[in-house]
This record gives sequence, structure tokens and C-alpha cells, in this order.
Amino acid sequence: MGSRCLSFTAWRDRYFRYSFSRAGLKSTTTDLGDGTVMHCWAPKAHDHSTPSLLLLHGIGANAMWQWNRFVSSLTRHFNVYVPDLLFFGDSRTTRPERSEGFQAQCVMALLEAHGVRRTSVVGLSYGGFVAYGMAAMFPESVEKVVLCCAGVCLEDRDMDEGMFRVKSADEAVSVLLPQTPQKVRQLLQLTFVKPIKFVPTCFLKDFIQVMCTEYRQERKELIQALHKDRKLSNLPKITQPTQIIWGERDLVFPLELAHRLKRHVGEKAQLVVIKNAGHAINVEKPNELYKNLKSFLIDPLTPSKQQNNSNGHKVGQTC
Repeated sequence: MGSRCLSFTAWRDRYFRYSFSRAGLKSTTTDLGDGTVMHCWAPKAHDHSTPSLLLLHGIGANAMWQWNRFVSSLTRHFNVYVPDLLFFGDSRTTRPERSEGFQAQCVMALLEAHGVRRTSVVGLSYGGFVAYGMAAMFPESVEKVVLCCAGVCLEDRDMDEGMFRVKSADEAVSVLLPQTPQKVRQLLQLTFVKPIKFVPTCFLKDFIQVMCTEYRQERKELIQALHKDRKLSNLPKITQPTQIIWGERDLVFPLELAHRLKRHVGEKAQLVVIKNAGHAINVEKPNELYKNLKSFLIDPLTPSKQQNNSNGHKVGQTC
């Protein structure tokens, strides 16, 4: 039993690699120079007649763990790119910058290295911060934006005023980057409406060892940078068509932040609230999430374009 527990996370990682490969993606590593290297799952063969789609993960794990449920459906319609953000997976930098703006610049440089000049982008949680930054900084390169449970409009005063379950950035770090099984269970309680009631402690210890120990200090600095001196008045407005998707019972970034973001972006944004869902909507409500991604990103394509992009497959309703 002990050996199986110890290998569970690594086994899942290998399974996800197989799943991504079956979806038509390959593992790539790009040296961006100046001490920055980024890993990305990219199409084995880029189809120039098909639009591109960028998927950005959150703090919780690497790209494979958060997007595995979606890649096989989305690769039927898009050239899909799924990078590991800096200090996740095999992406790293020796530079001192920790802002989401720097992450956005690096992701754009990565796409340019792959020959991608224009793309739509979907960002989960922290990935949504990076997606928003890309849309603001590179409007000519970003076509559509989907922000999922991404508290882009938070202000540093929100924590002091009691909006969040955690009372400080340091407390947020202790939960989002758990180092004990107890903290993993606390994270599950915070991110799911109906968390798994029993997970063996050995599984949790294994997850921590594989997913939560490397680059912990750098990830801590990423989280701290999100909150420091953050003011809505300093947040640029993006001009792309934007879909905001939120879990009705999100405890990490409460629903008020979704409404605030909708007001900030204005008429270009549409807000979708998924009922009985928490922060981890990609895990808790994958079918509902895909249905909304499909309606915003795929359905507007012309019928002839849909037929070409699906490579002969019928466009499905759910994952």
C-alpha cells in the first residue's frame, strides 16, 4: 500500500502526458534567453487554417493537471497551446520579476517562438491574471479572452475589509501552497463545494512532495505580488470580447469580484455564473465549463469553418 501511495501522483502525471499526446500535442521546451525557459504542450503539427487557443493554468498544479479534461475536445477546433507558467512544471527563470505582467510577456514570447501571431486565451484563476495582462499588453495578438474565477479586480484593501476567508497574503500562501496533509484538506474545503471526504494521508503527502515543494519560495512571491498595492484604478481596461466564468460559491475569489470585473470591462464582457460550483470549476463542473467555452469560442465560427476545424468530427455539446 505504501509504495502505491508514494507513486500515485507520479503515475497520474505519466497518464496526463499520454493523454496530451493522444490529443495531438507534444512536449516542447523553449529557451527565451536571459535565464528564462518555458515548457509548453504544443500541436504536433500546426494547422495554419485553424485558429489558435492558449490555455493558462492556476496556482494549484502544472498545466496537465488542470487542463487534461479539455484538451481532447478543444484540439478538434484549435491549435492548442498549454504552457507551464514560470515556476511550474519545467518552466523557470533566473530573473527577479514576479508580476503577472512579466508572466504575460514570457508567454507571448513563447507563442512568437512557436510562430503564433494571434490567439484566443483561457485563464484559470492565476492564469486569468496572466491572460488579462496579455490582452492589455498585446491587444493586436489576443482575439478573445475567457477569465475563469480570476480575481483580477481585487484590491489590496479587500483582504483588510474581510472579503476573503484568509486574513493575510501569508495565510493565503500557507493554504495555496500546502506543506502538510492538513493544509491540503483545508485547500480542498476552500476550493470545492463538495470536497472529497476521505483522502489517504499518504496520497496527500505524495502530492505535496511532487507538486508543492519545488519553487515554493518563488511561487510565494508570485502570490504576494498579486496583492501588493493592487488598486482597481490602476487596472487597464481590455477591449477584446471577454467571457467571465465563475463558481457561484467560490471562496477563493468571491463572486463579488466577478461582478466587479464585469463592470470594469463593460459591454465587451459577458458573465456566466455556474451554480453549486466553487473555485475549482475545471474539476468540479468540467461539462458546464466546456459548454460555456464552446458557446463563446467555437459556436460563433461559421459552419464551414467548424467543419474544417473539427477535422470531420461533429462538434460536441459537452466534454
